[in-house]
Amino acid sequence: MGDAFFLPLGGERYEATEHTTGPWSPGAQHFGPPSALLVRGLERLGSDRPAELARVTVEILGPAPVGVLEQRSWIERPGRTVELVQSELSADGRTVARASGWRIATSDTAGIATDGGPLLPAAEAGSEAAFPDGWQGGYLHAIEWRSVRGAISGPGPAAVWARQRYPLVDGEEPTGLQRLFVIADSGSGVSHFLPAADWWFINSELTVHLRRMPEGEWIGLDAVTLVGPHGIGTATSTLHDRSGPVGTGAQALLVRPRQAGGG
Repeated sequence: MGDAFFLPLGGERYEATEHTTGPWSPGAQHFGPPSALLVRGLERLGSDRPAELARVTVEILGPAPVGVLEQRSWIERPGRTVELVQSELSADGRTVARASGWRIATSDTAGIATDGGPLLPAAEAGSEAAFPDGWQGGYLHAIEWRSVRGAISGPGPAAVWARQRYPLVDGEEPTGLQRLFVIADSGSGVSHFLPAADWWFINSELTVHLRRMPEGEWIGLDAVTLVGPHGIGTATSTLHDRSGPVGTGAQALLVRPRQAGGG
């Protein structure tokens, strides 16, 4: 096992390590690390002026195997102040995920910036998080989790701090935004209220809106899951760094009893 989520193979090819393995299947990744790899691709697209990603949507098109992924990234719609950037990951010729981001040229609005909202209790004030019975996988253990409200091991809304134990890509220091996306896809898991042995609650996408770039190693996630009457739910999260909220995350969920099948 490498000491990173991904090992670079050259030519925008990456090998996923066991640290990416999700809790449901030993052969499939948790989508936190692939989402962060997509964001890394967006960040690496050059710009001739200072600009930041304001919104990123990750469309999950199929399982991401714990194996070799190929990536390509491009500017879909160039612009002087706003542009659309995209990146996709494929495995064995099949596209497994695609990210699109709106990148906005920055300006000085410090004098009119609004209060981001209340701070979460510090990570040091929380307790080591526990997981429900049956949850396993390298991803859960590759992250340091600290519960500060509610509990991952129990049902209902919860708030946690999380810090990755390994780099995203071997030999690189992750950016703040990459660190955020490693964690942001966990909103539905952190705030679950249905037993995973009996129910599917699978997200088909992740959308994050940002007001500023996160800083530091710790990412806070304050999440709630709500389910409607026809098998569709949402998991919404306020995303934090130690200075306060930096943005919001949302996931569209497929919800159904396991005996009904997950197709």
